[in-house]
Amino acid sequence: MSLPTAAEQALEAFTACPGWEQRARLLMQWGERLPPLSEADCCESNRVHGCESQVWLVAQRQGDIWQFRATSDARLLRGLLAVLLVRVNGLAAHELASLDLQGWFNQLGLARQLSPSRSNGLQAVLQRMQQLLEE
Repeated sequence: MSLPTAAEQALEAFTACPGWEQRARLLMQWGERLPPLSEADCCESNRVHGCESQVWLVAQRQGDIWQFRATSDARLLRGLLAVLLVRVNGLAAHELASLDLQGWFNQLGLARQLSPSRSNGLQAVLQRMQQLLEE
């Protein structure tokens, strides 16, 4: 499966970073690019449970193609959400279901630096995406 253009750009940007400090800085910059969610979107029904930080996820479907928007109150997590969204947006449900997200974060050089709580939070976001696909 080929990568969406935005995911290719993320991969190039992150693999060009020589170390974790540069990747962390880049991650926060990517997080700042996330379009803000409205107050209405930041409601309990859009909140992702299982994250230490507050995370909200909104899904829109056009035909079989999915677009997600998300935000968090934590800067580093916003960055992780941004690189997650560039990987999943524009995919069909069957592509999303077979996506190896651990592999994606490994490719970006971010997987080893994810704390257990951040890793669990991303898993919770993924599970919420899967639930939304099934609704």
